[in-house]
Amino acid sequence: MAYVRMTARSREEAHRTATPLELFFDLCFVVAVAQAGRQLVHALVEHHVAAGITGYLFVFFGVWWAWMNFTWFASAYDIDDVPYRIATLVQIAGVLVYSAGIPRAFNDNDWTVGVIGYVVMRIALTAQWLRAAAGETGAARRSALTYALGLVVCQIGWVALLAAPEGSRRWLFLVLVAAELLVPVVAERGHQTPWHPHHIAERYGLFTIIVLGESIAAATVAVQSALDEHEALDLLLPIAAGGLLLVYACWWIYFAVPVHDRLRGNREAIPWGYGHYVILASAAAIGAGIEVAVEHAVGKAHLSPVAANLSVTVPAALYLLFVWLLHSRHFKRDTAEQLVLPVAAVAVLACAWSGTYAVLWTGLVASATVAVGVTLARRTRSGA
Repeated sequence: MAYVRMTARSREEAHRTATPLELFFDLCFVVAVAQAGRQLVHALVEHHVAAGITGYLFVFFGVWWAWMNFTWFASAYDIDDVPYRIATLVQIAGVLVYSAGIPRAFNDNDWTVGVIGYVVMRIALTAQWLRAAAGETGAARRSALTYALGLVVCQIGWVALLAAPEGSRRWLFLVLVAAELLVPVVAERGHQTPWHPHHIAERYGLFTIIVLGESIAAATVAVQSALDEHEALDLLLPIAAGGLLLVYACWWIYFAVPVHDRLRGNREAIPWGYGHYVILASAAAIGAGIEVAVEHAVGKAHLSPVAANLSVTVPAALYLLFVWLLHSRHFKRDTAEQLVLPVAAVAVLACAWSGTYAVLWTGLVASATVAVGVTLARRTRSGA
């Protein structure tokens, strides 16, 4: 369709699935995820742990928040006409610019290129909200205009950040993050946009799959490079096997419950959506951690063995804990089922002190977690 009036889609729409444009959007965003992960690896290998983690969390916020805002808007207002497609492609161009600026932001605290890319993404989304407001009336119109106003105010703040003293930028960054997070809360107060529960659950699941896939790809490249240079097969095979088992388990655990059944309204959806920052950031960091473990195994990382192992076990433990916190716990029927993922998170974290085969042990613990969860679920349901 060349052009149609933008109106809200129905929350009860049957067979609502991700569109090819949304899938293309996700794949382009993975470029930024890969850049953030690569910079994290370099920082950890050089033993710049605090700076590396801080930089990673900051740059990942821009990726996650832009993706999340597009996803929820599209769930409510995707009409797939020419202007909508062009606005989405502009957002993709913005994330590519943002990706190009990640190394400078990460290493030099120079956010110029990153902010330019971010503002490009947000201007396109602001235009989408203004278009939605033009097609709505009453509370829905006010909500759309509030979104647009909030986006403009926040973007002014990001541009102003570039003029702030370099030493204060990270603290001002946190203020702007808080402002960004408040925009949906304020805009949705008088009217809930008609996002589609099943569509939202599918979109988050697809992006989680893509991020986990990026972790496998990053780890594969790291192992291949190490083999080309060192041929340390006896050291690298356990890392590769453990990493693969860990990612398999992460996928299995995430999709173990029908989370769309819980997304009834904003009271459940906003904490769930925001909490995915930790899930997605930790999923991407697992791949970076496996790369660090490979670098350490071949003697190229300036880290202690425990610190190198923690680069895998910390994000893995956070992933397990937040998947349980955000949706798995709402579908568990007894105490034993509830304890599986929290106990597994502690056990995974403890694997950091298991020596040379820590990554392998982490993968085995994660796999055992899946087996125990499946067994308890079947036993509980057969006895119900």
